[in-house]
This record gives sequence, structure tokens and C-alpha cells, in this order.
Amino acid sequence: MIRIACLHTAASNIDLFESARADLGWPDQRLQHHVRPDLLSAAEAAGGLTAEISAETDRVLSELRCRFPVVLLTCSTLGPVINGKDQAILRADAALADAVVRGGGRVSVLCAAPTTLKATGDLFSQAALATGARIDLRVIDGAWDLFKAGRFEAYAQTIAHAADQALAGGADRVALAQASMTRAIDKVRGSPKPFTSPAAGLAAAGRLAGLI
Repeated sequence: MIRIACLHTAASNIDLFESARADLGWPDQRLQHHVRPDLLSAAEAAGGLTAEISAETDRVLSELRCRFPVVLLTCSTLGPVINGKDQAILRADAALADAVVRGGGRVSVLCAAPTTLKATGDLFSQAALATGARIDLRVIDGAWDLFKAGRFEAYAQTIAHAADQALAGGADRVALAQASMTRAIDKVRGSPKPFTSPAAGLAAAGRLAGLI
């Protein structure tokens, strides 16, 4: 069985990617999860990526690539580490950016973690060049503090409210930039439902692995 390796920085994201796997109709054990919360903690403490954090992330990704045909990095803060030299190492947020800008128009990109704001902005702006989409990027105030405190219900409600505001304000589509934000999907009342990185990332990985 072809297996896809996922590198997470939060163990709580495993269930989100397993749910996306089930939505794709893939069998159990299709994904192999690896969790390194220390990498995100170090980036938050440093105010962003450092050479040391980047080197360790690259080492872990390279080690996984030696064992798996496709590796998916699910943390947007660490995303800039991927240099594109190995096409089988993917960023889940890059797949999300490509998917949400496809139809052009106005795209609202919501972030929860402040440490990923610049990387996310650069990523979505670059993706938008191909379609002419207009990117509206913003951090949801207080959301990341709720996540770090383990208040996942309040975290989801806060994100859903921000998504509904964006849709009511004229956004054609909304992207939830961090994987952890996916838990808000069922609480969003507006339409269309936001795009998420677990769904987009696994779809891209599946195409590369020949599963889709």
C-alpha cells in the first residue's frame, strides 16, 4: 500500500487529516503521522523561522522522504523551509492556496497563528498571480491564544464567526490558512464553505502518489 507521510506540529491535527482521508475514501493506514511540536514552539519563541529550526525541519522532511513516496508538511509556519527541489515534499498550505485562487475573484485568507502571517501572505499572493485573484489577508484576533489554551470549541467558534463575516463582506471564497482551523468548518453558516489545508493538501498528495 502506498502511504503518505504527514509532518505535523500539533498532535490534534492528526484527526483532521484522518477525517479528510476518510472523505477521500482512502483506507485506514494510508497516512503515517509524525508530530514535532517543538519545531513550532521554537519558531514562536524566536518570532519566526531561524536557520537552526529550518535545518532541523529540512532534516526531518528528508528522512521521511527516504521512507515514503510523498511527504506532506502540514504546518504553515514551517512551510517556507520547503525549497521545491524535491517535488514529492509538499506544503499543505500551498495546495490550499492553489485551490482557493483557482476561480479568481476576491479571496479572504484567515490566519490564526501570527507567526505564519508573512509566509502565508507571500504564498497566497504568489498563487494569485496566475488567476488574478485578489487576496485579503488577516489574523483573527485572540484565536491562537484559545488554541494554545486547549479551548478548541471557542477557537472554532471564533474562526467560524470570522469566516461568516468575510463571506458577508463580499468574499467569493475563504481559506482557513492553518490546518487546525478546519475544526470550524461545520460552524460556518455562510456559503460557500471555506477551503481547508487537510482537504487540499491530501488531494494534492494523492494526485502525486497516483491515488486520485
